[in-house]
Amino acid sequence: MLDRTVAPSVQPLASVTLPAADVLSLPNGARLHVLRNSAQPVVRLQIVFPAGKWYESGPSISLLAARMLLEGTRTRTARQIADTIAFYGASLECEQGFDRATLTLYCLTRHLEQLLPLVLDVATEAAFPEPEFNLLKTRTIQNVRVERQKNSYLAAERFSRNLYGSAYPYGTAFDGELFQQTSVEAVRAFYQTAYRMPEAELFLCGDINDAQQQLIVNLFGKIPAQADAPISSAPVSPVSAPLQDQVVVADSLQSSLRIGRLWVPPTHPDYHSLQVLVKVLGGYFGSRLMKNIREDKGFTYGIHASISLREHASSLVIGTDVNAASTKAAIREVHHELTQLQQELIPKEELQTVMNYMIGKFANELSTVFEQCDKYKALVFLNLPTTYYTDFLAAVNTASSIQLHILAQQYLSPENMVEVIAGPEQ
Repeated sequence: MLDRTVAPSVQPLASVTLPAADVLSLPNGARLHVLRNSAQPVVRLQIVFPAGKWYESGPSISLLAARMLLEGTRTRTARQIADTIAFYGASLECEQGFDRATLTLYCLTRHLEQLLPLVLDVATEAAFPEPEFNLLKTRTIQNVRVERQKNSYLAAERFSRNLYGSAYPYGTAFDGELFQQTSVEAVRAFYQTAYRMPEAELFLCGDINDAQQQLIVNLFGKIPAQADAPISSAPVSPVSAPLQDQVVVADSLQSSLRIGRLWVPPTHPDYHSLQVLVKVLGGYFGSRLMKNIREDKGFTYGIHASISLREHASSLVIGTDVNAASTKAAIREVHHELTQLQQELIPKEELQTVMNYMIGKFANELSTVFEQCDKYKALVFLNLPTTYYTDFLAAVNTASSIQLHILAQQYLSPENMVEVIAGPEQ
């Protein structure tokens, strides 16, 4: 008979092998990465351009370019694009991030051939109609105005500026006045420079056959390379300052806190072990920050610590919203948890719980071909070795309390953290 009072044993996951991706070089220089899986008759096509905030030539130009992509092409209106996508029960969207912009199509496998010309048209022939452009600017300004009434938005915005520096692409804040002055001609120019198919990475995953793969090669590989050089990256380095700052929100009942620092890149030898340390600190529901500041002190509904990983700079971020009267006490408790990790070894049972959680969560994140492709994309854009995930599992499985104690002393000193409070004056 099964004894339900005894937890099932946990088997360590020693290595992981992502499905092999077929990488094809298109005639114009773009690359197509193909991951096949016939479990479900669905497919995802992503076209990733070097068109994120890192590359933009003016305030929020990359945001405008991405959001205007589906507002019409030279041969299709926004309504026609939306109606076609809806007719086939598909999804098409463009997301702009700090480093890249991604045009993503989800559809049933049998509809891929009919939708590819539309995707190509959106990617290469966006028209940027001026009426829709002006409406988008107005909506964006209104949305930001609403967001800036939230302490969490204000804290995150100021934290990014102080962490990276206002001259760094990751640290620049939205400027409504400059944004309003942005012309549609400037966005078109950015689009022509950044959304170039020869510089794109295409990721095709799901239930794919050879004929569909070749169709994509033929369609997207025919876009010719242009003579002008691709847009250059920002020639600056992140600079953190000041260490403590506040955005005063008069009469607010809550304070939003952001505490953190610049972090090592994923290629650093300490990176994998530091993920374990951050997980112990605040990376899951049973973490130290949650047990102390939520469960014991009752200052917040939730607090987290995580690593924000980007192509050019990474950071550690601790974030929470607390009752305004508990602001200083909450910060003291965060400092206490950082200091305790520096002064005391993590108990073996606690460390084993975190290790099991991380390995289980990682395995769960590989359950679909789309998730597997996302893991693979990280290897491509961060220039990581093919052994990266196996190395990660090895580091988690062999993490020791002594090792993490040493890392905490090196990386978690409270006096080296950038701190931002958004709330009533303290």
